[in-house]
Amino acid sequence: MGQERRRTPRFPFVAAAEVVDTAGGVRIVARVSELSLYGCYIDMTNPLPEGTSILVKIDSGGRHLEASGKVVYSVPHLGIGVSFHEVSIQSLIVLKEWLVLAAQAKYQLG
Repeated sequence: MGQERRRTPRFPFVAAAEVVDTAGGVRIVARVSELSLYGCYIDMTNPLPEGTSILVKIDSGGRHLEASGKVVYSVPHLGIGVSFHEVSIQSLIVLKEWLVLAAQAKYQLG
C-alpha cells in the first residue's frame, strides 16, 4: 500500500453534491462520501478525468459549501478525489463545522 499523502484526516461524510467541469460547463449531480479540510471524495459512476478543474457545491443540513478545485485522482465507475483550491470564508466556516461533527461521530462510534 502507498503512504498516506493527505495533510489532514479524511472523515466519513455523506452529502449531496454538484460538480461542474469549469472548462466544459457540464454539471453532474453526485454524492460526497468523505470530507477533509483540503478536499473530499465524490461518488460518481462516470468520474471526470484526473486534472480536471471543477467547481464543487456540497449541501448538508441546510448549509452549503462552494469551492473551486481539481480532480486529484479518478477511479473508473466509483468516483473522484478532489483537492479544494479556493474556498470562501463563509464556506470554510461551514466546512470546519461539518468536520467537527464528522470527527465527533467517528470517535463516538469507535
